[in-house]
Amino acid sequence: MAATASEETTGERDWLDPEAVQLLEMLQGMPAPDPGDVAGWREMLRLAAPLAGEAEPIAHVEDRTIPGPAGAIPVRIYRPSDAPSLPCLVYYHGGGWTIGDLDMADAPLRMLANASGWMVMSVDYRLAPENPFPAAVEDAFAAVKWAAEHSAEIGADPARIAVGGDSAGGNLSAVVCQLAREAGGPGIVLQALIYPATDLAAATDSWRKYGDKNYILTQEHLDLFTSAYLPHGTDRKDPRISPMRADELAGLPRALVITAEFDPLRDEGEAYAARLRESGVPVRLTRYDGMVHGFMTLGGVLHAGGVAIREIAGELKNLERDMAEQDPAFPEHALVHARE
Repeated sequence: MAATASEETTGERDWLDPEAVQLLEMLQGMPAPDPGDVAGWREMLRLAAPLAGEAEPIAHVEDRTIPGPAGAIPVRIYRPSDAPSLPCLVYYHGGGWTIGDLDMADAPLRMLANASGWMVMSVDYRLAPENPFPAAVEDAFAAVKWAAEHSAEIGADPARIAVGGDSAGGNLSAVVCQLAREAGGPGIVLQALIYPATDLAAATDSWRKYGDKNYILTQEHLDLFTSAYLPHGTDRKDPRISPMRADELAGLPRALVITAEFDPLRDEGEAYAARLRESGVPVRLTRYDGMVHGFMTLGGVLHAGGVAIREIAGELKNLERDMAEQDPAFPEHALVHARE
């Protein structure tokens, strides 16, 4: 990564990455669905799938279903090799709990599986408004439990199960880790939280600065997503909605948290990382300078997307190394500024 800085020397700047500028100009020239048109936003996301880049060849991909609390949950399993007992990352796509699917995450997850050597199981959890909260949470937790309990069936190592996700998927990953801690399992060794939503009950400075700037995610989008996801009267301070609001974060798995500088979700993601660290959880926090929300899944047009995927892959490899060495002392990392 091109530049690093400690959290104490972090400063605000006034420029977007040139690739992000080009992306935003292109998107502004496209007709957008009406704010409340969930079907229209789903179709627009499907049309934007090529922005993720070409799908890499991979050793094996399997589409299947697993049992869930309200019926079958579609999943897509990526195996980078035929090696037995691979470590497994259970992944939840983004899309505000209302849009997104397995295809949206296909190209990034192929790259991630190949780069890390980990099996990746992508989860097509139920979406709102057809299935409002807590449906997505229930499916997300059911999926990681299934992966651990049926590891032999899919050739995974039950001792090396991680979770990860972007945006709403990062939210679900954080929530799943808290649920697993409270339930006494399954054991999760890492949470990869990519520009996660962690507090739907607060307005941060980054929301005030960027929520009306049309930097991919806007306040209008958030209102659409939350009105679809949360039934009327739902308490947004529920930790299953806002994991930041949990009473205690100690005992959670080590974390990689990735944020984007010009993202309304930036501050809550970084605040969650700070609170994890204060609770004794090993954390690596990386802010990608000049980037906007969603950049990791836009690797076909944003170089930083590939950089982030390789960073996640590197963290998974580091985890394997640390587990192999049985070293309980994992160093605390400073904030890394990525501009490669």
